[in-house]
Amino acid sequence: MSDKVTFYTNPRSRSSIAHWMLEEIGCPYTVQVLDFDTSMKSPRYLAINPMGKVPAIKHGEQIVTEAAAICVYLAETFPAAGLLPAPSDRGAYYRWLFFTAGCLEPAYVNRAAGWNPATAAQRGFGYGSYERALDTVSTGLRGRTYIAGERFSAADLILASHLNWGMMTGALEKRSEFEAYCEVHTKRPANLRAQAKATELVALAVSA
Repeated sequence: MSDKVTFYTNPRSRSSIAHWMLEEIGCPYTVQVLDFDTSMKSPRYLAINPMGKVPAIKHGEQIVTEAAAICVYLAETFPAAGLLPAPSDRGAYYRWLFFTAGCLEPAYVNRAAGWNPATAAQRGFGYGSYERALDTVSTGLRGRTYIAGERFSAADLILASHLNWGMMTGALEKRSEFEAYCEVHTKRPANLRAQAKATELVALAVSA
């Protein structure tokens, strides 16, 4: 299988997570920028992702959607990049990858939309409540630089992306554990490269 990846994106979206991951991996990739209301809903792209959302990647015959799934796929497909932790740290790695996607993101997005489960309903939601989800992350990060093991992994990339975006937009309250964690990881060269390239894509779209 060729190393080359096709990356379907819009720079004003969750695609920034996958873009950072592609830069960390260092594999060659081509970018296809899609518009939310036109090309993202075209039959051609709906064959890639029937949800009509980004990000998505195509690698050979493999199609992967959802930011967390893309990061897991790339970490495992390109192990030389070192984004997959040692087997002894895989439990924490998978736990926090899927906690972020399945609990943290729904908790803060629902709250930002003006809704949080009532106490009686919390057992029906994987994240319980916004407060419980944030407290869980705060406890997990306390005294740690990395969420799984002693080096940076795809789990850190996913979690730092969500915490940073949430605090930046006001969807997540700022906590000292979150700020210290994001300060370390969001300044990684790969993320800065991805941000610069995304800025260029926005500028091209505006001038087109």
